[in-house]
Amino acid sequence: MTAGTEAHAKPRSLKHRVAHEAIRFFWIFLYLWVLFGLFVLNERIILGQRGIGFASQGFALVNAFVLAKVMLVAEDLKFGGWFCNRPLVVPIVADSALFAALFLVTHILEEVIVGLIHGHSAVSSVPAIGQGGIAGAITVSVILFVALLPYFSYMHLGRIIGPERLRGWLLKSPESFAHAPQGNG
Repeated sequence: MTAGTEAHAKPRSLKHRVAHEAIRFFWIFLYLWVLFGLFVLNERIILGQRGIGFASQGFALVNAFVLAKVMLVAEDLKFGGWFCNRPLVVPIVADSALFAALFLVTHILEEVIVGLIHGHSAVSSVPAIGQGGIAGAITVSVILFVALLPYFSYMHLGRIIGPERLRGWLLKSPESFAHAPQGNG
C-alpha cells in the first residue's frame, strides 16, 4: 500500500492490525538485536584482548526488545514525520539522527529508573556512554546514526514505491531486470 492510498484504505480488523504490528516489531527487534549483538561482540573482543572477561549477549537482547518497542511507538506517533515531504535523503538522515538521539535518551532514562528502584540517586545512575563524557556520547550517537541509515532507507523507500515492490527489487536477480520495461518500474 502506498502512502497516498493509506488514508483511503478500508479499516482492517483488530486481528490483522495486531498481526501486522507483531511482524513490524519482529523485524525491528531482529535488526536491533543484530546491531547490538555486534556491538557486544566488538566489546567482548576488545576487553578480551586486555584479559577482561565479558560475555553479556543479554544486553543486546534486552536492549533490542526495549528499543524495538520504543521505535515502534515513535514511528506510529510519526516521530520525525515532519520531514516526509522533503527529498528522500532528508527523512532518511533526519530519522536516523532523531532515533539515535531517542535511543540514547531512552537508555539513559532506563538506567536512571533502574538506579532509583535500587535506591541510588538519579545522578549516580546516569550511565557512562562510550567512554563517558561528551566525546563518548557523540561517538555512540554517530555509530547509532550510521547503523540506522539502512533501516530508514529501506523504510522510506518502501513508503515511496511500496514495500512489496521494494522487496521484489531487492530479492530478484539482476537478470530479471534485463527484460523488464524501462520507466517507473
